[in-house]
Amino acid sequence: MGLFKMTKTVLRNLAGGPATRCYPAVPARTSPLTRGHVAFDPATCRSCGICSRRCPCEAIHLDKEAKVWEIDRMRCIACGDCVEGCPFESLTMEQEYFPPVTEHVVEHYTITYVKPEKPAKKPAEESA
Repeated sequence: MGLFKMTKTVLRNLAGGPATRCYPAVPARTSPLTRGHVAFDPATCRSCGICSRRCPCEAIHLDKEAKVWEIDRMRCIACGDCVEGCPFESLTMEQEYFPPVTEHVVEHYTITYVKPEKPAKKPAEESA
């Protein structure tokens, strides 16, 4: 009986085609829960540094004086801790995977957040 089970498995594998995809020529399937890569919006970042402290693999570095935020894509494991910890929603987790690279590149972003000015206080009106 074992021979018939093995023959059935062999024939199914021969007729079914390959079990893998030729990525990136054939893109991977994604679902709503897919963690592809971290995206950064420099216009909303306030240089708090929570993302760099929460990153378990130390892929994110922040220079507050120079207002430079950088991520090392080769070190990032797409765990999403930085996204969950960002109070200003400057980081998002995109579903698409980052394109394959052949060189080690660290992405640099200049933080462009400008603190809004507080409205001038109105002088107290004197009542008669």
